[in-house]
Amino acid sequence: ALHFFVRPDPCSPGLLLCSRSGLTSLGNLFVSLPLPLGFHWPLGETLCRVTALLFYVNTYAGVNFMTCLAVDRFVAVVLPLRYTRLCRARTVRYVCVGVWVLVLVQTLPLLSVTMTRVEPDGTTTCMEYPNFENGAVEGLPYVLIGAVVMGYGIPVATILCCYLVLLWKLRLVTRSGVSGRGHRSLRSRKATGVIAGVVLVFVVCFSPYHINILQYMIRKLRYTPDCTELQAFQMSLHFTVCLMNFNCCLDPFVYFFACKGYKRRVLKMLRVQVSASFSSVDRT
Repeated sequence: ALHFFVRPDPCSPGLLLCSRSGLTSLGNLFVSLPLPLGFHWPLGETLCRVTALLFYVNTYAGVNFMTCLAVDRFVAVVLPLRYTRLCRARTVRYVCVGVWVLVLVQTLPLLSVTMTRVEPDGTTTCMEYPNFENGAVEGLPYVLIGAVVMGYGIPVATILCCYLVLLWKLRLVTRSGVSGRGHRSLRSRKATGVIAGVVLVFVVCFSPYHINILQYMIRKLRYTPDCTELQAFQMSLHFTVCLMNFNCCLDPFVYFFACKGYKRRVLKMLRVQVSASFSSVDRT
């Protein structure tokens, strides 16, 4: 992903979006490195806040870039004339900058929130849900519900709408084609498979975490959950956060099949590596 970010194809806006999305996945991998420290956080409050900021910046940048890819495909198929005018590397760079600015506006307030708490057994926890309660964040349920709607609800609705329209257009094109119907049907099946893969990765990785938070915050507005419910919610958060991190492993496969430019460059890099390996073997 870093290779594509440093050396993007100026004639491929889709590749630019894929490379920026891949960079967020790479960032998630590095941000996750301190997490195996377990439930004890020995690195202090400041590093805990920075880690939380980087984690959520990378997560929601990935969500927004996947949304941009869906909108890019939607405009290319449904509004091809307008896409021709908008299909410029400069426009896509502006979109990428806009996405990063939006994500930073949404996540920078995390730096003002206390993230650590010393437990009775002397261990220090970081980014655990109970650390945000007890007045640490005013109106916590409303804040988190709003964050879920902005960070997940709007993107997932946009992605589903764009890809449903694309599937409808693909079916129309396949049915209307008289000559070359078999070739069109094959392309339509491939495109449908790519769309299903993108939606599946998005839903599997991001939906459990956000739905989990949403249901608990709604319950919290209706009544005060007891300790058993709080513990169950906290344990489920650990699992759903792991699913969100798993997204950084699946994203490269999504971009490989969704973006022709990304796929072409990966194959080119692999061919270069294989050629170099054979050359070194011949010399020895």
